Amino acid sequence: MSHGDESGYGNDSGRNDDAYSTIGGTRQTRTRLPDGGGGDGYGAPRRPARTSRSLVTVVGVVVLLIAAIAFANMGGGTGKDGDGSGSRGSKPESSSTAATGTKPVTGKNGSIPSGFAHDEQGAQSAASNYAVALGSAEMFNTDTRRSIIQSTHDPAVVDNLLAALTKAYSPDFLKNVGLNEDGTTPSGLAFVSRTVPVGTKVVEKGDDTATVEVWCTGLVGMAGQGSTKPVTATWFTISEKLRWVGGDWRIESSSQTEGPTPVNGDNRASTADEIAGAVQGYGGFTYAR
Repeated sequence: MSHGDESGYGNDSGRNDDAYSTIGGTRQTRTRLPDGGGGDGYGAPRRPARTSRSLVTVVGVVVLLIAAIAFANMGGGTGKDGDGSGSRGSKPESSSTAATGTKPVTGKNGSIPSGFAHDEQGAQSAASNYAVALGSAEMFNTDTRRSIIQSTHDPAVVDNLLAALTKAYSPDFLKNVGLNEDGTTPSGLAFVSRTVPVGTKVVEKGDDTATVEVWCTGLVGMAGQGSTKPVTATWFTISEKLRWVGGDWRIESSSQTEGPTPVNGDNRASTADEIAGAVQGYGGFTYAR
């Protein structure tokens, strides 16, 4: 997931002061409740943080920073604030999240949707689908990771990015996140890594370029009895600089910032078996607007 104010692919990114950044398939960010007073935003005392929540994020620090620095050195980036305040680009209209009537794309580039429209809507759909692919558990497997990167990125940056990610997803790192050294999942457990787009915003648009911010929530961890790295939720915003290449939108560079993060609700935490069953029973979506 360098030098600059935020982490990610761009040359102005690299939040090495915050170890919870994202890149190339892992989306681990720190979920931080508001400071002060011990309240949760609704008048009730804040619950003590569970120490188990930090396990999976801590072990992911090495790969995120190494990959971010490696890709940042390749150049590019958007240099956005990433505060989600809506200060960049035009303010979304009240109907911006309503259905447009445009059908989702039907093409596929490997397992990734393709054939997006050459307009703002197509750029937003591409950015959302690419965020999902890059935040998936398939990024932890060498063969599927190569396919994902080739399907989502400008060919001009693919080779250097793959080389950086090969070093980042080392056997030691995979073992630290609970996987086997070859990236497979131990018997009886289910590895969870998912990104779920919440909304998108076009902050810059040219004839063949677009910069799209994708506000996301994510799940990461190991589900199943005996897991020492429970599945946790994260919130983050990915900024993708897209270029129209070969008749489709492709990522030229990207970066990530933490949040915006809502206050945690009072939902009961599900058991490891319930999470594992949900992951195996619910598939993902093709995003289109």
